[in-house]
Amino acid sequence: MTDYSLVLMVRSGHLSGSFTYQGIMQAAFGKPGYFVLSALQFLYPFIAMISYNVVVGDTLTKVVINVYHQESVFASRPFVIGMANIFVTAPLCLYRELEKLSKISFASLVCVGFILIAVIARIEPLLEVVPPGEWTVVNKDMLPAIAIMAFAFMCHHNTFLVYGSIKDGNQQLWNKVTHISVTTSYIVTLLFGIAGYATFKQFSQGDLLENYCWDDALINVARVMFCFTILLTYPIEFLVTRDVIQNIMSAYSLCLDYPKAVHYGLTIGLIFSTYLLSLTTDCLGIVLELNGILAAVPMAYVLPAIIYLKLEEGGYLAYEKAPAIALALAGTLCAVAGFASLITNFHSAASCSHGHIMQYCNITN
Repeated sequence: MTDYSLVLMVRSGHLSGSFTYQGIMQAAFGKPGYFVLSALQFLYPFIAMISYNVVVGDTLTKVVINVYHQESVFASRPFVIGMANIFVTAPLCLYRELEKLSKISFASLVCVGFILIAVIARIEPLLEVVPPGEWTVVNKDMLPAIAIMAFAFMCHHNTFLVYGSIKDGNQQLWNKVTHISVTTSYIVTLLFGIAGYATFKQFSQGDLLENYCWDDALINVARVMFCFTILLTYPIEFLVTRDVIQNIMSAYSLCLDYPKAVHYGLTIGLIFSTYLLSLTTDCLGIVLELNGILAAVPMAYVLPAIIYLKLEEGGYLAYEKAPAIALALAGTLCAVAGFASLITNFHSAASCSHGHIMQYCNITN
């Protein structure tokens, strides 16, 4: 679904002559469509940045506590997240162009590879520690899982930023890049899911690294690598968020030349607001699920499909449009069912075990 919708987006760009997500939405549905998308396109990366701060706070705090062997101001979530924002994400967010982040993005991919190796390497040693449990392949958690996976694979707000950074980009080259990228992401995600669930089963947490004991040296290195990956992903989402605001300001002639003062003001204001909001929760799962339902599913599946259906010549029921119709219907079903599931199970979804040592870790002490 993700692969096909990304192909449709660039196809819609060529059909409309506009190579921005807002542009193709406006070409298909006018100003109302433009503002609906702008709201979603701001909401998704903004909540994503909050979730990244939650991850850094959850993960890096454990490493600091393990180093100091006690609670201290340096091991508090607000301090850890604040220092990460000031010294890592803020300087990177000051860049105006996505191309300048390409090298650090590659570094984050290397980190993901190391984390995956660490998770797989810990399967056998932990099988002797974690209490046995039954495998459950399909249950009521399927719907929240779909929303979270939609969040994980939602890169559509970056589509034209990436497409514009490809030298001599065209539809065929974009299709190839998309197929390789999405397939690689799918394989890596699948390996993480299987390895994590095979190790912990019913103890599996929304943040997999929450399952590991705090004194595990290999996993602590993986935690640092994970935080590094997250901190390098944050600026990519940030550029989209700031770009949405900038486009709206330009559309209303509020700031056509976009001076440095506005650039710095927007950057600091957005970073500080995501920092404050990330301190209100320490449960990653509910943040990802909410973002997946409200923003990721519509932006990743529903909107690309209906934009293409509107812009492509021929009737809506034309044979070549059938996959796009199926994509729009599947995305709508996922969003509605996921929202209903979240409302009915909100209390359990909002609970997590952050900050608690898992019971099987106490067994080993």
